[in-house]
Amino acid sequence: MSTYEVFMPALSSTMTEGKIVSWVKSPGNKVEKGETVVVVESDKADMDVESFYEGYLAHIIVQAGETAPVGSAIALLAETEAEIETVLAQANASDTALPSEAIASTPGQIADTAVQASPAAESQNATPTHQNGRIVASPRARKLAKELKVNLDTLSGSGPYGRIVAEDIEAAAGKQPVVAPVTQAKALHVQTPAPVTQAKASPVQTSAPSTPTPIPVVATVSGQTVPFTTLQNAVVRNMVVSLSVPVYRVGYTITTDGLDKLYKQIKSKGVTMTALLAKAVAVTLQKHPLLNASYSDQGIVYHSSINVAVAVAMDDGGLITPVLQNADTVDLYSLSRNWKSLVERARAKQLQADEYNSGTFTLSNLGMFGVDRFDAILPPGQGAILAIGASRPQLAATGDGMFGVQQQMQVNITCDHRIIYGAHAAAFLQNLAKLIETNAQSLTM
Repeated sequence: MSTYEVFMPALSSTMTEGKIVSWVKSPGNKVEKGETVVVVESDKADMDVESFYEGYLAHIIVQAGETAPVGSAIALLAETEAEIETVLAQANASDTALPSEAIASTPGQIADTAVQASPAAESQNATPTHQNGRIVASPRARKLAKELKVNLDTLSGSGPYGRIVAEDIEAAAGKQPVVAPVTQAKALHVQTPAPVTQAKASPVQTSAPSTPTPIPVVATVSGQTVPFTTLQNAVVRNMVVSLSVPVYRVGYTITTDGLDKLYKQIKSKGVTMTALLAKAVAVTLQKHPLLNASYSDQGIVYHSSINVAVAVAMDDGGLITPVLQNADTVDLYSLSRNWKSLVERARAKQLQADEYNSGTFTLSNLGMFGVDRFDAILPPGQGAILAIGASRPQLAATGDGMFGVQQQMQVNITCDHRIIYGAHAAAFLQNLAKLIETNAQSLTM
């Protein structure tokens, strides 16, 4: 008999646990090689998890709506339909834990990112027993540990990816482990996850509207505490990390008459103001590579491409930053089409990992909501973020000493002071203002 364990895959480099959005297969269903078994929510997207083996889904360990650590078992597959009952009995007897010596013969494979599969370590103990300060143990193991008075902190797990299983507790207590017989066991490999399709998405998920809603509406429940979504938890972690970075902020006033005139001319061709601003920033960054760099313990990391991330609020709460890659070299019209696609897929939670985590510089545009000015929080792994306020008519002095009305917007840049100093930020803003004020037409070339 062959039994396969489905593990929670790592869909991004920062993912430590995943949430089951929905099971595409039900217990007893046949699973073909390469067929989607389950939809998993990572930090920023819902991804299909596919099988390298064929068999029958025998037992679901982690139900839809529940979360599990990366590398932990979430389901069991039987090789044949006749073996389903045996696998179920085995699961009930040992809480789905398979003998480590049997599993180790065929190493598992989990997705390292949402778009590229990567082999796991040669041992199934690739993920440590203590994950981010939390002990990874099966519910039955925890119950036994309490009954037998075994300290989990002192144990190393023999289960999949270092998970502490019931046998580890029994061994620590001096009892002979009782293991259900398994002649051959393999870990279910996970193919490269594909973006979840609407047909396979959670029943509560809706398709992205053709025109994205400008202001997200978050459902609230009066008098109750609503748990954070996976995306909101990811934002929380990133913001806490940002607190450790010494930053400063520099403001600048930019006249936008030329930019506004250009936008009116090309708006009918599908060009968005977001794409215009991203293009202007990217072209300016060509002259200021330090503003496109990031800090590392080894020194300043100068990135080979200019990838402009733009903050987008999600309809159900949270924040995501789709990335316009190579924004300095892609023409404005293609950039606008790319942006429209990114926003639609971001709201449908269908972005690939490199489409939201490859940014080298970030824009946050609350000006579209009428905000005059604001300060943005620096994203982890980047050197700067530009906060853009609304463009408004202002009474201003002209070069000949007269007064006139000009369209002006306030921008504020937040920089990592470990690598970018005030003079660098000021020079960048000067060049950006010069481009927008005197040479906006060049953005279409």
